[in-house]
Amino acid sequence: MRHLVIALVLATAAALPVAAQDDGRLLYADFEQVEGGRPVSSRGGLVQLTSYAENETRAPVHKGLAGASPPAPELVRLKADDANRAAAFDYELLMPNGYAGVALEVEGRPAAAGVRPADDVSGFKYVQLDVFATGVAALRLELFSRGHGIELQNGYPQATFKVLPGLNTYKIKLDTFRQPAWAQKVSVKDVRKNLTSMSVTVYCERCTPASGTVVVDNIAFTN
Repeated sequence: MRHLVIALVLATAAALPVAAQDDGRLLYADFEQVEGGRPVSSRGGLVQLTSYAENETRAPVHKGLAGASPPAPELVRLKADDANRAAAFDYELLMPNGYAGVALEVEGRPAAAGVRPADDVSGFKYVQLDVFATGVAALRLELFSRGHGIELQNGYPQATFKVLPGLNTYKIKLDTFRQPAWAQKVSVKDVRKNLTSMSVTVYCERCTPASGTVVVDNIAFTN
């Protein structure tokens, strides 16, 4: 993939067994499962790439799994001799834009009859994930609850974290997630009690040109 500066080897498309949930930990996505030729979450939920921009004529560009609809990240191996896989995508944030972003969104479980099942993660203290990112200084996490009485177009609870060089594990306190000041207010606790998906977003505000690669692995809710 473009801009990738650590050794990542493209993974095969063979699905591996669903990982078990450890006591005190909900493994949300480790990107070891594949359905229909695309990655899914640890329990079979949709994994997709989305984007947004103030100026839609200069929307962000992203590149993941070739030919996927809706867009999906690629699966990559972090080491040639290691079967572990991660989700990866390239991005480019364009000007002029007051804001823009590309998100890797993960649904916890597959929708059934048009309804997205919800998870209660209110008993967990942290969300933890492994991330490699280039081109930006920080990433944003966002929690979503759709179809369970909390309906927003945007402005769900979010938290940002600074990224360090290389592949690192980040642990973010769930009680630090807040809605943007402009958003219609909802109960953050209710969102955590009815979580349908979450996202990892590369973003800009008062944008300057930026491009790079994001690799994500082992998203889990922990104590």
